[in-house]
Amino acid sequence: MNDLLPLLAESLPIMLRAAGWTLCFALAAMVGGLAVGALAALPRLLGPAWLARVAAVYVSAFRGTPLLVQVFVIYYGLPSIGIQFDPLTAGVLALSLNVGAYLSESLRGAVEGVPAGQWAAAYSLGFDRLQTLRWIVAPQALRLAVPSLSNSLISLVKDTSLVSVIAVTELMLATKELISTSFRPLPLYLAAAAIYWLMSFLLERGQRRLERKLALRA
Repeated sequence: MNDLLPLLAESLPIMLRAAGWTLCFALAAMVGGLAVGALAALPRLLGPAWLARVAAVYVSAFRGTPLLVQVFVIYYGLPSIGIQFDPLTAGVLALSLNVGAYLSESLRGAVEGVPAGQWAAAYSLGFDRLQTLRWIVAPQALRLAVPSLSNSLISLVKDTSLVSVIAVTELMLATKELISTSFRPLPLYLAAAAIYWLMSFLLERGQRRLERKLALRA
């Protein structure tokens, strides 16, 4: 126990720096996932039917397979057909494609949760379907989607630990490297868990503030 405090004092700055990278990876994947999710949701809302079926297959495939398998396919599998990514790009790409499948359903559900009368009112004013979605329905759907989008971001923060298997330096990999030199797994894993918990807690607080702000504007 006497060497526990010096161990944590030496390790925490390294772990906190890695936690910063974890947040950067999660935010980058969230931005990519939102773009992918929106592209997958649009054809399922507006058509055409064949493109909606393609989007549905993508959503089913990425929701129905483990993220770790997707990371391996992108980083280790694609080079066999001449497509190669560095570890960071492969990790962010896998996270973006994975969360994009879930976000597409969240966005589609939020849009479908807006009352049908909003569409009818917009059509009566001369808006077409795409204009109605962009200017009338999407702003209302965003308020409905905030809890789901925030939950996806919190999940992403934790899912970044899986990209440590391809040597992306984030919190879990940094923790493993510290354990390999200190041989003290329990305190370091507990410290990593506490940091993940703190990041999730702060994101939850941000989610509640955003919900209150959007509710005031509603």
